Amino acid sequence: MAESPAEVIRHRAAVIGSPVSHSLSPVLHRAAYAGLGLDGWSYERRETDSEAMSALLAELAAPVQAGPAWAGLSVTMPHKQTLLAHLDVIDPLAEAVGAVNTVVAQRSGAGSALLAGFNTDVAGIVGALREAARTQAPDRPDGCLRIEQAVVLGSGATACSALAALGELRAGRITVVARRHAGPGRALSAAHRMGLDIETLTWKPADSASNTEAARRLAAADVVISTLPAHAADPLAHPLRQALDQAEGTRPGAVMLDVVYAPWPTAVAGAWAHAGGALAPGWLMLLHQAVPQVQLMTGQQPDIDLMRTALLAALAPTADTSRTSH
Repeated sequence: MAESPAEVIRHRAAVIGSPVSHSLSPVLHRAAYAGLGLDGWSYERRETDSEAMSALLAELAAPVQAGPAWAGLSVTMPHKQTLLAHLDVIDPLAEAVGAVNTVVAQRSGAGSALLAGFNTDVAGIVGALREAARTQAPDRPDGCLRIEQAVVLGSGATACSALAALGELRAGRITVVARRHAGPGRALSAAHRMGLDIETLTWKPADSASNTEAARRLAAADVVISTLPAHAADPLAHPLRQALDQAEGTRPGAVMLDVVYAPWPTAVAGAWAHAGGALAPGWLMLLHQAVPQVQLMTGQQPDIDLMRTALLAALAPTADTSRTSH
């Protein structure tokens, strides 16, 4: 029996990382394809360690002879920064941030593809913060955020994207709270590339005084972006609750984005919400970064509402699973 047109895969994409089995990117991209009527598109998870990267990129760029053509990749940890050196072209934003989360195979004719790297995490962070602010204050135009003070928890690839997002949102004073700050892949280096003047605070989770000082910075912020994995910020939950109690709540209109989306809420997000602050869960960043990612790979604008519905349905049974945004 001949295959029906819907069964013929003409374009393929995937999310890569290690580990990657938990990723909900397939849910988002497949929902987008369905909404766009892209029956000939597939999207899968592909476990990829550093040793397998060269072979995968060669496969991605190879001329299309038979079978589906690679459209692109969604990139998760630990490859967001190391992949930069292996691509043909880097978008200026991704270059400034120092991290890519999207690779597009750009083809002209039947030859090899040019591999271009992009960063849509910045758009994801901006979109999530604006949506959370708009939910808390519907009268604000387009989720307008007035950010006099911002805090970023963590200093890795997602923290670098958070700095770019805060720059786009015209944040004033920015403090990066992390255990380590030195190194080319750290937020401090990204801030220098982007021309951002930031303050750093070294955080020692086992030190109660350090936790108290870090919590004090969070409590005084208009925006907090936690880029830490599940449970890593837990030592800050109790001192944050104390600091917010002393301050009689969060600042007016304050928003916290925690990139963890299960279990939810995290301990630190729970302390923030208890004091009246608005929350942007990690799945909201995941949604907002996936929209431009689909657009880059397909050339079409997906329906964010269809993607949101599919994502929330997939998240419903995962309350006990630790996941972060990718």
